[in-house]
Amino acid sequence: MAEKDIAEKILLSYPDVFADIINVLIFNGEQVVKPEDLEDMNTWEGYKAIEGLHYMERDIAKWWRKSGIRIACVGFENMSGADARMVFRIYGYDGTEYRIQCTDENRKKPAYPVITLVLHFGTKKRWKEMAPTTLYETVSVPEELKKFVSNVKINVFDIAWLTKKQVGMFKSDFKIVADYFGQIRKTGQYKGSLDDIKHVYEVLELLSVMEEDDRYKKAFYYNKVEGGIRNMCDVIDRLEKMGVEKGKEERNVEVATDLIKAGQENASFISKISKLSEDAVRKLAKTMGAVVS
Repeated sequence: MAEKDIAEKILLSYPDVFADIINVLIFNGEQVVKPEDLEDMNTWEGYKAIEGLHYMERDIAKWWRKSGIRIACVGFENMSGADARMVFRIYGYDGTEYRIQCTDENRKKPAYPVITLVLHFGTKKRWKEMAPTTLYETVSVPEELKKFVSNVKINVFDIAWLTKKQVGMFKSDFKIVADYFGQIRKTGQYKGSLDDIKHVYEVLELLSVMEEDDRYKKAFYYNKVEGGIRNMCDVIDRLEKMGVEKGKEERNVEVATDLIKAGQENASFISKISKLSEDAVRKLAKTMGAVVS
């Protein structure tokens, strides 16, 4: 689980990708935030609870600086599904960052706002069809108390539902990610893209995690094709070749299995007919409770 959590954060942690997401989703494509204006920050903070010390950990967060002064803290939360109590989580993350600004160390520094964007990568339903986005939708607040309880809301972006215009605004590898999930939502298939990929492994790792399909990560290491991966069309080409190769291997295993079941005990003969290596034949026979030599 820890490996999965790290994998889904790496791509979005790159300053060029992080700034690109802010510029499109918050500033409608204007190049307001520059990668060099972003500063990494700790994504976890300790807090006291009845059971003892606990930790709240954001997925990704950075400070946005101008002229050396922090003007905002921006965090991303990556979600493949919906959380009915996400409002509570975001309220906690943002509140913790505001609380930090009250410490003796930070009290004399300029205060800054905290913004969290929930990036929802699901392709079946929009977030609002599955989970609330405001505090009033999450918890029942009596009418007489509403003037004392702020109706906190969270900023959710359904990546698979971004418009073609919005997707076209991205200048980083996130354009490829957004286009991928949009295609999957609309047609259930992905046909690829000719846009150059800068962070190849990280894009494929994010897709592997969000889709729970490790073929994308395996495609990165697939070395039975010439040249490296330049774009998603190259990835699709590799996936197709991997599928053909897997099909051949499965047929070879079936042939070897049939020969062993028929009583054939000569590993060399089985290997020659099935195209499996002799070691593979012996391992297969062992799993079947048979002996070959």
